[in-house]
Amino acid sequence: MKRKTRRLWLVIACVVGLGSAAALTLSAFSSNIQLFMAPSQVKAQPPATDRTVRLGGMVVAGSVRRERHGETPVNIFDVTDGQAAVTVRFEGILPDLFREGQSVVAVGSMAPDGTFTASEVLAKHDETYMPKEVAEALQKSGKWDPKFGPPPNAASWNAMTSKDSKAAGQTR
Repeated sequence: MKRKTRRLWLVIACVVGLGSAAALTLSAFSSNIQLFMAPSQVKAQPPATDRTVRLGGMVVAGSVRRERHGETPVNIFDVTDGQAAVTVRFEGILPDLFREGQSVVAVGSMAPDGTFTASEVLAKHDETYMPKEVAEALQKSGKWDPKFGPPPNAASWNAMTSKDSKAAGQTR
């Protein structure tokens, strides 16, 4: 083979190898990506039942139910972003900081019956902390604007609108 031909085959082999490595890397990343969704997004467009997502919002006060199936504790509660609520089912022990009216992120997938089956519940915070994704979901829904103070109490969400928060900001 001539020198130019050998060089051409080397370049082609490098491009094919680099392309294959990039394709394998991207396919590995796409199977491990967990999207964050708010309850209103889940209600509007439910994810596929085989897709793992992170559902974030506030635990609805009075919605926590605890059951036992054999030796396994089962916790059922509702998560809301102020516009919609999704029922979450979690088998296992909830974190110590899990409370009604507090923000929570549940990792899992949608069940065929429309409930969210969580494999993990994250509630690492104090009374003033809110996960970034949950705060953004509340802002998008118009239920909270951080420039007007801390997030509203979950019990007041039904009466609160973005107009109310703007009016409260003008009276200050």
